[in-house]
Amino acid sequence: MFPLKSANPLTRDFIDVHRGAGPIVAVAIHDGHAVRAEVAERFFICDKDRRREEDACTGQWTQIVPNRVVGLRSRFEVDLNRVREKAVYLTPADAWGLRVWKEAPEDEVLIRSLALHDAFYDYMYHMLRNIEQKHGSFFVYDFHSYNHHRDGLSSPYSSIHGNPQVNLCTGGMDLERCEPLVACVEETLRAFDFRSGSLDVRRNIRFQSTRFSRWVHETFPGTGTSLAIEVKKFYMNEWTGDVDQDLVRELGQAFQSTVQPVTDALYKLNQNGRLLA
Repeated sequence: MFPLKSANPLTRDFIDVHRGAGPIVAVAIHDGHAVRAEVAERFFICDKDRRREEDACTGQWTQIVPNRVVGLRSRFEVDLNRVREKAVYLTPADAWGLRVWKEAPEDEVLIRSLALHDAFYDYMYHMLRNIEQKHGSFFVYDFHSYNHHRDGLSSPYSSIHGNPQVNLCTGGMDLERCEPLVACVEETLRAFDFRSGSLDVRRNIRFQSTRFSRWVHETFPGTGTSLAIEVKKFYMNEWTGDVDQDLVRELGQAFQSTVQPVTDALYKLNQNGRLLA
């Protein structure tokens, strides 16, 4: 059983926050790799296995807008994209079959890890509420990445049929209200000249939703839209960790191309007439 919530945890060293103008926010909560010393010394899992499941480079894509939040801690310390009761991976079943701990972590360690989960959602509530009050409504880019080469360096890649380059997640979303925003992201990404071709952008193929985006819709019904964007790790080698930075930059340019269309669509959807540029 998980401990009770902790009060007033320090937050400055586990998320990187940039506040700016406008009603759009970009978040990459699985970008981080750092862990507390007391967590690292209890880990059985190695750095390489952790990095393979973390969302490398997603933090770079948040730079498309002035409001951005990037996670600095590894999801193996605390997963901000899971409900609190499952935010620490205690068994291999919680972590893609990987053994995370030498022994089960003590309650005191769990308390300090879960405090980060509490602090993140508290911070995001106040940040998004402030943007909502100022602009009437808001949009969140919820960036993630996913593996498609799980069986080893020499194994075949997963089928393209079931693994789009960009998977847009609409689960938990009020599509009657949010469809214009989702459609403009989808259409603009497909229209982007990506390496003299087009990106494979599809909805709900590999993933249907993320916990964080569901939380946004549950917490800000009628005003908040959070689109979870799962990018296939075709921009890197999952097993060696080598990254094609040119591909990462070009993906960033593709995401950047959607910002103005999203802003325009959000303005049209705002019935209060309070959306500021």
